[in-house]
Amino acid sequence: MTAELWPVLLASAVGLVPFTVFSTFLVPIAEGAGTSVAAMGSLRGLGGLAALVVGTALAPLIDRLPREWTAAGGLILLGASSVLGAVGDIAALAAFCLLIGAATAVLNPALGAAAADHYGSGPAAGRAATLVTATQSLTAMLAAPVLAVPALLWGWEGDLLAVGAVSVLLAVILLRGRHRGHAETGERSRLGYLASFRALAAVRGALALVLVAALRTAAFMGYLAYLAAFYDERFALEPGVFALVWTLSGAAFFVGNLLVGRLINAAGSGTRVERVLVIGLAVALAAMAGFYFAPALPVALALTAALGLSHATVAACVVSLLVRRCGVLRGSALSVNAAGMSLGVFAGAGLGGLGLGLGGYPGAAAVFAGLTLVALVAALTVLRPQTIAATGS
Repeated sequence: MTAELWPVLLASAVGLVPFTVFSTFLVPIAEGAGTSVAAMGSLRGLGGLAALVVGTALAPLIDRLPREWTAAGGLILLGASSVLGAVGDIAALAAFCLLIGAATAVLNPALGAAAADHYGSGPAAGRAATLVTATQSLTAMLAAPVLAVPALLWGWEGDLLAVGAVSVLLAVILLRGRHRGHAETGERSRLGYLASFRALAAVRGALALVLVAALRTAAFMGYLAYLAAFYDERFALEPGVFALVWTLSGAAFFVGNLLVGRLINAAGSGTRVERVLVIGLAVALAAMAGFYFAPALPVALALTAALGLSHATVAACVVSLLVRRCGVLRGSALSVNAAGMSLGVFAGAGLGGLGLGLGGYPGAAAVFAGLTLVALVAALTVLRPQTIAATGS
């Protein structure tokens, strides 16, 4: 499967690189632009806002064109935005953040849907889509150290220019490799814009799954936003040592996403996937409730790994169920799902900060566990077995 999908998987990895460059080299980027690190870092929020708006607004349109065309368009916008960011002034970097968010809002769901389309509507389709998300989680974990080496030769600007070149090359490869989906594209294009939303909402459990994804993301990303501060205050971990904790979390998420995606889609049982979703959320709830009260470092590390694994399990189940249930509208479903996750990133950090300010780490625990509990309740509504492909008829 990896050999067949390598252009899609590579494109999904490249999609995460621009913001990784921005985060990794934030200090020199801010110095070059003549502004503070805080001001420059806040520009990242423009990308999340753009991803939320574009992902929601263009969701039905993603299913009206061949997947490869949509993905290629996202790659070209990603490449152009990266080249613009390499200019380095504040206006160019603001536009870079905004456009990268818009590009990934189009690119990621198109790639997930393209991977799934390659294997039809069976369990292999869900596995292909989760393989894309697993590749993205691996990229998030490894990209920073990998990018640091070439940056020694050409700086962070060279990294962005390289992303621009690779993005255009991958766009050409995807367009040349298009050979599937003509009939499905015609079926999808017969739905109007609003009709696509109505058809998607009519798929049993689709909206609940999107809600689960948004709440899960809010809980997990909010938890990650304050993870370094917690380990510093509770266990006095220096930043260099904490990097190992971050690697543990990222590795747990990657392994969980990859292995669970393979497991649930090998069984061929929709009921099993839904049960694994509920179990994953129950484990995430228990781990989150106990993490901030861990009495010793080994316990905290074990719970950090458990949170990575359980949230990866939930992410894999949500993607697999959306791919299976939404049929020809899987691109729209994945786009709305990505938009909900973008909203979750903002909500998680904001609500976590509120909980932390009002009640310290117990307050943060209450917020993140509460979000996970609501996600668990939503997941219970999709526990009944049913797998229906949406056609809009």
